[in-house]
Amino acid sequence: MPAYPFIKGNPLAPLDEYRGKAFSGEWPTVVEMFELSCKRFPGNACFTSIFPEREHYTYAEVQEKVRKVSNYLVKRCGIRKGDKIAVSGKNSPQWAIAYLAILKSGAIVVPLDFGLHDNDMERLLKFAEATYLFIDRDRIRNIDADGSVGLKGKFSLEQGDPDYTYLFDLVEEEDVPRYHANEYDTAAILFTSGTTGTPKGVMLSHRNITSDTFLVTYYMPLYESDVFYVILPIHHAYTMTAVLMETLSVGASAVFGKRLAVTQMLKELKEGKVTMLLAVPMLYNKMIKALMEGIRKKGIVVYAVVRGLMTFSGAFKKLTGINIGKHLFKGILAQVSMDTNRICICGAGPLPESTYRLWNQMGIDFVEGYGLTEASPITNLNPPWHYKYDAVGTIFPQEEIKIVNPDENGNGVMYIKGPNVMQGYYKNPEATKEVLTEDGWLNTGDVGHLDANNFFTITGRERSIIVTEGGKNVFPEEIEDKFQLFDEIGIIAIIGYTVDKALKTEGVRAVIYPEPKYTEKMQKEHPDDYQGLIQKRMEALVEDVNKELHSYQKITRVTVTYKPLPLTTTAKVKRFEIKELFAD
Repeated sequence: MPAYPFIKGNPLAPLDEYRGKAFSGEWPTVVEMFELSCKRFPGNACFTSIFPEREHYTYAEVQEKVRKVSNYLVKRCGIRKGDKIAVSGKNSPQWAIAYLAILKSGAIVVPLDFGLHDNDMERLLKFAEATYLFIDRDRIRNIDADGSVGLKGKFSLEQGDPDYTYLFDLVEEEDVPRYHANEYDTAAILFTSGTTGTPKGVMLSHRNITSDTFLVTYYMPLYESDVFYVILPIHHAYTMTAVLMETLSVGASAVFGKRLAVTQMLKELKEGKVTMLLAVPMLYNKMIKALMEGIRKKGIVVYAVVRGLMTFSGAFKKLTGINIGKHLFKGILAQVSMDTNRICICGAGPLPESTYRLWNQMGIDFVEGYGLTEASPITNLNPPWHYKYDAVGTIFPQEEIKIVNPDENGNGVMYIKGPNVMQGYYKNPEATKEVLTEDGWLNTGDVGHLDANNFFTITGRERSIIVTEGGKNVFPEEIEDKFQLFDEIGIIAIIGYTVDKALKTEGVRAVIYPEPKYTEKMQKEHPDDYQGLIQKRMEALVEDVNKELHSYQKITRVTVTYKPLPLTTTAKVKRFEIKELFAD
């Protein structure tokens, strides 16, 4: 059986055509990739923002702004090879233009989470040795106010501050000599806490980023007519590559959403005529739930007919590859502004199979992928024409995968190797050695098994494994996945608690933050004992799930908390922080 049996066409054809002309390496740099699309599609829409006011820029217009800002950075700020410049803010065309201008100036870009506290952002700026910072107006005064970080300057991504220069006012018309990066140079340093605590600076080269961008298109065909929706935080590797870089690689368009507000999202999806939506499980769960509830309200007969048609649509698509659902359910999809959508990709967390199945039955080419920042980040993807509901996808050409120390069920730690694997952790060789072998294999820290076509099914994270008294390994993610569609639960974290210190054995504990609307409802209806009733309800839900679990996986302790549990910006639980908060 061939290693990559599901490939259609050659998405690298444009690179083959322009190699040696527009760029000289095996892979273009990020700047070369962007400028190649500017050359091919100068009049195409590039960046659009709808709220708070509409902004629209073509590729030619973005290219000109990037040119002027980069000239300013080189001539007026003295930017040289290896300098680091940070960017932080809400999603916007300005954020993306600053990112590109930093790279075109020959510097290294350091994208920072806009949700960080001031002291945490300053700590990362200092650690990265950043010399300049692009940031939104409402945070610009707070950061490095006392000069302790050592920034040479700060620029605003928004208009209206008389004390700080706005991005588009950084104008230097004359092209000036600067360092032109090659594909092996570091392009970005991305700080990621994941779910394990201390952030690490992941160094990604231009080659890492652009190879991943183009290799993904073997399983996700893209066109210059596509419109991507930038709704997840843009500093995150998932959004950076799967949305921003994919957009720029083919001359497509990006619509920027600043916040996850449902009414605003629906308007942006509709007005932007979005064809490509990349999001996290939580968002897709809520959207499909709202859609199905709307159908149910039309009556049992209508609901039964629609569900029957959905089942037929899904089976027909799986059997023939023909998607009739997008025509059958166009009107229904329009209710959530998804009627123009072509592909939905889900990543950054476990997806319930029911959600996956329902979207495909509804006519959306909906697939799941997998990745990690250290791999730029995408390593696996389900092709829309050959997907598996229980797998996060198969690997791409030029990428290798292996399972290390598999157990009796074939579950072991996944290692990957390829041009998308990071250079290492910034100023942290010890941490680099822990995950990256000398011959280039990256330890993903995720446990699972492969099938004959290299489709990977995740069972958990190596570092979050709970070891029971019987020596069995319990993967928290597998259990959490079973609670995603319970309306009463807002957030759940499965953690271990100590059963026997001497033997280092653990039991399985559920820490649950109830859905706030459910808590409010119970408080109104049962003001004297709402917490006791909520505890009983959570225990009942746990008992229902326990019936589906193996004996060694069963949850034996339930804790309800009314303080929101800590999450990453992609809505994954910060398991180790939670474990510290609820330590025995």
